[in-house]
Amino acid sequence: MQANLYALGAIALWASLASLGVSLTHIPPFLLTGITLIIGSVPAWPFVLRDPSQWRIPMRTLALGVYGLFAYHFLLFIALRHAPPVEANLVNYLWPLFIVVLAPVVLPGVALRVPHVVAALLGFGGAAIAIVGGRELSGTLAWGYIPAAAAAFIWATYSLMTKRVTAFPTTAIGLFGLVSGALSLLCHVLLEPSVTLQARDWGLLAVLGLGPLGGAFYLWDKALKLGDARHIGILSYITPLASTTLLIVVSGRSFSWSIGLATAMIISAAVMGMRAR
Repeated sequence: MQANLYALGAIALWASLASLGVSLTHIPPFLLTGITLIIGSVPAWPFVLRDPSQWRIPMRTLALGVYGLFAYHFLLFIALRHAPPVEANLVNYLWPLFIVVLAPVVLPGVALRVPHVVAALLGFGGAAIAIVGGRELSGTLAWGYIPAAAAAFIWATYSLMTKRVTAFPTTAIGLFGLVSGALSLLCHVLLEPSVTLQARDWGLLAVLGLGPLGGAFYLWDKALKLGDARHIGILSYITPLASTTLLIVVSGRSFSWSIGLATAMIISAAVMGMRAR
């Protein structure tokens, strides 16, 4: 129950991630990722100042953290710019299903059963409907779905691999964010044009950094440390419904049949996977 509460806290924060990301699409993706991840690392600073050893972790663990935080969010922000945001967001939320399906591959002692396979097919079918619906909207098959799916795979494998590396304190998530943010800003300087941020931009960046790209990481890590990764991943399917609804309101879109069907299929896949032992 404690693990589920931590997971639900992270899920509540992540529900606003896509909407905030769409509101900041005028900011270059490396700059957006860098600023928000560095802001997200701030909650860990007081703990590390008192005990610097909390950030003394193996390079392999740090590399995994950078892989998860940097690569996932960069690809997600790219996807939201180059595909219809609502549909790209649904494709991105295949990551809880990836956690269930990939758990037997990554974690020892975890078996993949027929219901898991059926759930995977149902979930991928929902993603396909979301993509087709997005194509009807835009008239073309947007390439942004590729980074959306890649982001889902990265977050799932990161979440599972945190249970394979040497145990690390949750405050180390702040180091992951700080290093990932610095790497993103370096990429911005080298690859992107400079921009001037307005006061509203900084306000949204602060909310994004302290919420979906900050507090949510710490809660998610605690949930994974305390609970079953498969069940926590399945619980995360609350997120696409909340996130999609909020994104539709923000973008002014209508709730089309394809969005409704895709959401229902992906959530049904999650419930099926959760019931499979």
